[in-house]
Amino acid sequence: MIIQSLLDTDIYKFSMMQAVLHQFPGAEVEYRFRCRSEGVDLRPIKAELEREIEQLCRVQLDPEELNFLSSLRYLKRDFIEFLRLFRLQSRFIEVGESQGHLTLVIRGPWLHTILFEVPLLAIISELYARQVHPDHDLAEGRRRLAEKIEQVHALDRPDEFIFADFGTRRRFTREWHDEVVTTLAREIPGSLRGTSNVRLAKTLGLVPIGTMAHEFIQACQALGPRLAETQRFAFEVWAREYRGDLGIALSDTYSLNAFLRDFDLYFCKLFDGARQDSGDPYLWAEAMIDHYQRNRIDPKTRNLIFSDSLTIPKAARIWQRFRDQTNVTFGIGTNLTHDTGIDPINIVIKMTECNGQPVVKLSDSPGKVVSTNQQYLAWVREAFDSPERAEHSDPGTTRR
Repeated sequence: MIIQSLLDTDIYKFSMMQAVLHQFPGAEVEYRFRCRSEGVDLRPIKAELEREIEQLCRVQLDPEELNFLSSLRYLKRDFIEFLRLFRLQSRFIEVGESQGHLTLVIRGPWLHTILFEVPLLAIISELYARQVHPDHDLAEGRRRLAEKIEQVHALDRPDEFIFADFGTRRRFTREWHDEVVTTLAREIPGSLRGTSNVRLAKTLGLVPIGTMAHEFIQACQALGPRLAETQRFAFEVWAREYRGDLGIALSDTYSLNAFLRDFDLYFCKLFDGARQDSGDPYLWAEAMIDHYQRNRIDPKTRNLIFSDSLTIPKAARIWQRFRDQTNVTFGIGTNLTHDTGIDPINIVIKMTECNGQPVVKLSDSPGKVVSTNQQYLAWVREAFDSPERAEHSDPGTTRR
């Protein structure tokens, strides 16, 4: 059994789940899976995946795990009591095949489906690794991990270079994920300040790090006021739920320009910073620093978090460029937890509908657009003044 605890997921799934419980308890959603890696056939793992899903849906949080969650000041008592009874339900998942590809669709109440994404991706990643590389020697992975640690030690101010593990969803295996984070926490504790994985945060005494994902802002297309106000509505709801906690805003659901349009002086003061997950990190940081300055906010009092396809050297270059202008931190994922000498598969599960309405994500990178409805996609582009690019929709398994 790959997933043995519901804590084996990213903390932002729990923070969003609590907001859903309190703000949108009746919302119905759809998610779709896609493998972005060309030439990868996941159909051979279908039967094992279905067995893992059935086992996942038997897992419940135990008292010790609930006590850990209740120790996080931003998680409220009624939510913890809800989790005490919570189980995932396989009736909300359809696993199939279409046009030579594995398909996976999740449909149901948002409150009861939001925790599926991360463990399902971790399961698929590990099942594929077992199938294609059953006897893979982790010696190369350990060599690369040691090299990363040396790269951090070699920095001129290593204890100021701060990052977190964001690698649950595309890890090589659960055991390797555990070894990587345990080693980093032991060897460079000044730099590794936390992990998105709640189970590892609990086990290793690390800070669970994360706030919101794109799906929260996407769903507000169906749950909020008129479309052009969707992003501001999402930030307002988030602030109402957390009252100053978890104050990092995700910046690329509708493009950086749309974010800067909506992230006015009020939000600049209300939120602690922003996270970059697509586009050019240097242009993004320069734009954010300029935006804070124009709003009379000292950038040194705000946090800029980078989380898009990072390695230690890439993150270090960004840090060296901006460390004296603002607070810079990083979330590093696949390059930490799947850098073992074999190529990881690029897999995603994205929200595609809410309350029967299509929802989209535009992104700042070609290839990261999420849409199943081209007409609606064009409408969103117009509402957020985001020009069309030459790119493929993602997941894009259907057209309506």
